[in-house]
Amino acid sequence: MKRHAIGIALTILGLSACISTVSAVDNEYAPVKQTPDTITAFIRGIDVKDGRETLQVDPIQWFEGAAADERFLKDEPDSGLDGAPDGYYIVNDDEKLETLEVDPQAAVLMQIYDRTGSLVDATTEWNQAIPLAKFNAVYRNNGVLDVSDYPYHLTVKDGKVVRIVQQFIP
Repeated sequence: MKRHAIGIALTILGLSACISTVSAVDNEYAPVKQTPDTITAFIRGIDVKDGRETLQVDPIQWFEGAAADERFLKDEPDSGLDGAPDGYYIVNDDEKLETLEVDPQAAVLMQIYDRTGSLVDATTEWNQAIPLAKFNAVYRNNGVLDVSDYPYHLTVKDGKVVRIVQQFIP
């Protein structure tokens, strides 16, 4: 069983010292609505072959707010903390990768990524829509900011990913 909240928080903390971001509360952050069609996962790879795109994903459980605190305290009773660090908690009981086909018309919404090649310009812009081809390029361009460190909420319909939403991490 692997829990990533503290490790990811430390990784992101290192980045956040250099990234100009603003509070999620001040900018009307809203959790992604979870539906039966939603899978939350880390994207571990993107393949395009014969015009067919697939994602290799590591499904996780994503908890926010009171649910994060409750699960964190259940899983980490000796942590010395009163709740989940930074208000979220990730549980990854099985790191087995799954392959999901992506609809060529899939919507992609990003919160933060390398827009200019400069870390100074990597700011949070809520639910910025980008084309799928740009997402592929952003995913592969990890010199300034590695977007594979962020979870994604994937909406799957008729066996294909039709929506990809990057999860904001405070």
